[in-house]
Amino acid sequence: MRHLIALSLLMALGLSAEAFAQPGADEPEDGEGGAGAGLEPEEPPIEPAEAEAPAEPVDEPLDGAAERSDEPVAAPAAEPTAASEGEAESPRAEGAARTDEPAEQIDPTSAEPETAHRGEFSFGSYGRVIAAGDGRGRPGRDADIVAHGSRLDHDNYVELELRRDDHWAAVDADTRFVATLALGHPTFHYDGQFDAAIAVRNLYLEERDLGLTGLSFWAGSRMLRGDDIYLVDFWPLDNLNTLGAGLGYQAESHTTARVHVGLGQPTNPFYQQQAERAAPLNQYGTASVAILDRLRFIGSAKVEQLLLFDGGAGLKFSAYGEAHKVPSGERETAATQVMEAVPADGGWVVGGQFGGFTGERDTHVNIFVRYARGLAAYGEFATPHGLGPDRTASDASEILIAMGGNWEFGPATVLLGAYFRSFRNASPDLDFGDVDEGIVIARPHVFFTDWLGLAIEGSFQAQQRGVLADVGKQESEFGSTSPEPVIAHLSRIGVIPFATPAGRGSFSRPVFWAIYTASFRDDAARALYPLDDPFNIREIEHFAGVGAEWWFGSTSYGEQ
Repeated sequence: MRHLIALSLLMALGLSAEAFAQPGADEPEDGEGGAGAGLEPEEPPIEPAEAEAPAEPVDEPLDGAAERSDEPVAAPAAEPTAASEGEAESPRAEGAARTDEPAEQIDPTSAEPETAHRGEFSFGSYGRVIAAGDGRGRPGRDADIVAHGSRLDHDNYVELELRRDDHWAAVDADTRFVATLALGHPTFHYDGQFDAAIAVRNLYLEERDLGLTGLSFWAGSRMLRGDDIYLVDFWPLDNLNTLGAGLGYQAESHTTARVHVGLGQPTNPFYQQQAERAAPLNQYGTASVAILDRLRFIGSAKVEQLLLFDGGAGLKFSAYGEAHKVPSGERETAATQVMEAVPADGGWVVGGQFGGFTGERDTHVNIFVRYARGLAAYGEFATPHGLGPDRTASDASEILIAMGGNWEFGPATVLLGAYFRSFRNASPDLDFGDVDEGIVIARPHVFFTDWLGLAIEGSFQAQQRGVLADVGKQESEFGSTSPEPVIAHLSRIGVIPFATPAGRGSFSRPVFWAIYTASFRDDAARALYPLDDPFNIREIEHFAGVGAEWWFGSTSYGEQ
């Protein structure tokens, strides 16, 4: 029985080999260039590399495979040829014939047509982390009295950005998708709570050069930012958070223009009011109804011109504007189901920037001027307070003048920053919400080696509130005393030894540092804090810690 089975198998194998040796439907018969005639056809002559590469479709056998060798059919194709390694005309290079070559040995670029698509993922991040205390057993705390103070004692913060870039050769255009997740303090390792303060800072899709070189447009949720003052972590001219769409154009003359429209709805009573109403159709219970439910519409426009000189130096001029609008609505009064009208509101911003840079290292200076009126004076997320008699923010205003820069020479660098801000709410009378404030700050660095150095930061801050208080009473000419405006002052000095593998420079990142600062408050500065607050009690506040800062590949911080 076993002999019969073996004989049957041998006969089957013989029939299979004979069938395999027959020419295919598209192959010439023996004597006409087929298997029996050998591999070299009479006409036309071909190159040796082409003779080695199979020209048949992938589902057909190689010519003369059975006659040439007893090895498996795929063995001859395992040897790379000139055609398979670089000639797009070769069927093997185009993937038409199967081989035993590993995929990584085939050059994929040789197979890319002119209309190929290229894409890649990128990861970027900005972050700062610090572990600090006040030297008395309490946590380190932001001691600034102005809205935008030194970043040395800011809370931990990190942004994680995932970016996808695609190039479409068929239309010579580029698509970019950006998703940025932000994590705030505290972290799990600090408070032991398995939760996090999370925000989505960017979530948008952008297209560039589609239909017109230099044209771009985007849609989604994103931060729109210009240049900042690094030392105080502040964008003085344009820094919007918006959900909407935008259009931009960059000309060869180094002129850039962009416009955007967006909307938002901050969670506060100025935009929303929920009220309970009986469930429909006499059902049990109540349902929440949005009585006031209005959006805030924001539009912005910016034009920027660069003038470039020999050696990389240049000048920058920018003009900027915003328009804000909130429609009218109605709100329920203290009396249930009694409505009152809520008027429409709006505002606008105009501003400009002048800057210069040397083109060497990161030496530059920027000067900003910005004026906001009405609703725009409060910012896109703030709740308007101190409304006018017409119950709008139309009389509110803010003027801002700011400067930021950096100077680098040899082993030393100096970061500079300053701003003055005057804000008035819409109320005709001065109150605590009306404020004048400013800061002057500098941080020189000295590099002992390419990676090790020492920085000293000094700043002076002042703030005046639109209230009268018995702080620092002065005697009048009649010998009596009277309240005076609250004018607070704070001085700070900081020592920051640091190490960075990125070499010399004020903006070399990543950086590891140890930080010590001492802040000195006067009586008026302490009066800005509640009774029994340590900042109300102490004239000197200490801050000491260790930490790190980094940024790389982030579209939010200038790396496009």
